[in-house]
Amino acid sequence: MKVVLQRVTSARVSVDGDEFGQIGRGLVVFVGVGRYDGRKDVDYIVSKIQHLRVFEDEDGRMGRSVLDIGGGLLVVSQFTLYGNCRRGRRPSFDAAARPDRARVVYDVLVERLKTTGLLVATGQFQALMSVELVNDGPFTLILDSGESRVARLASATG
Repeated sequence: MKVVLQRVTSARVSVDGDEFGQIGRGLVVFVGVGRYDGRKDVDYIVSKIQHLRVFEDEDGRMGRSVLDIGGGLLVVSQFTLYGNCRRGRRPSFDAAARPDRARVVYDVLVERLKTTGLLVATGQFQALMSVELVNDGPFTLILDSGESRVARLASATG
């Protein structure tokens, strides 16, 4: 699973001109589901999102998580995170999960995030959306559960 995480002061998503979801201070979470993603990928991403210390504390250091500040999450599906542009002029999306499988994994992710107690707003899966956000910093991180999978395998093999 690939995630682009942006710290924001506000964000909203619209579908066909109608506002679908919005948050104030918090994180926008663009989510791409890969062909082989499953429960462990969801667990890894949920843990990272809720506990990453990316907000300033009283000392001006990044010492607070989205949970600590009572922030919100705007979760938007974005299969294009799996776009491969290495060959040719048109991206290949072969590594992305098929839409029916991606929707299941995406829905599980959203439900798990909702159990954290955070305000969770979403876009509409497989819709053409307009996302407006005020990036605070700017501050953007990329999370990849595949990298954690490689690290788990490497530590298991010694």
